[in-house]
Amino acid sequence: MTISLNGHLLCYLKTRGKLSDMKKTNTIPGAARGPVDHEVRDQIVAAATAHFRLYGYEKTTVSDLAKAIGFSKAYIYKFFESKQAIGELICANCLGEIETVVKAAIDGTNRPPEKLRRMLKAAVESSLRLFFEDRKLYDIAASAATERWEAVRAYEEHMQAMLQDVLRQGRETEEFERKTPLDETATAIYLVMRPYLNPLLLQYNLDYTDDAPAQLSSLVLRSLSP
Repeated sequence: MTISLNGHLLCYLKTRGKLSDMKKTNTIPGAARGPVDHEVRDQIVAAATAHFRLYGYEKTTVSDLAKAIGFSKAYIYKFFESKQAIGELICANCLGEIETVVKAAIDGTNRPPEKLRRMLKAAVESSLRLFFEDRKLYDIAASAATERWEAVRAYEEHMQAMLQDVLRQGRETEEFERKTPLDETATAIYLVMRPYLNPLLLQYNLDYTDDAPAQLSSLVLRSLSP
């Protein structure tokens, strides 16, 4: 079956690549129905992303979405149990892009202190890009953070895991102190970084994003000194 997209949606999909490329989307357990790799499901996600980007998540109903992409509401429900289920997957894709940027920044150096600096800087910069360039999609992530969607919980777990790995490497090279339990150290540092990593909190800290990454990194690194 072919989706009938309006001009705005079709333009968006062309800028993102062929519809078949959407099979790379993340998967949120329990968020979707039907085969995970079903092409139609991927097309629904692609079209929903475009629609939410234009009109916003909160103002869009499943009926609006069905009309925009040329499917019946009942057909969409064959693949997703609710609008939130679609939003979960889109949110996971947005946060997954941030994770990819952060991981690349961390992998770009061998020194743990510099990894930590780059981690925070990349996280803030990539989150700001989403905030200013795709604000309506950012609003989905903010809603997800407010309601503690699974996509946000997974994102925070992944970020904390990356942080803990950097700390572990720093202890192995004797650049970080080793007296404090690793999980306690990682949790404390993440709480310091969280206002600039969490989509909901970032919007209330925009006035500090220019200086915060460097200042917080320096503060954390001083506390980690052996």
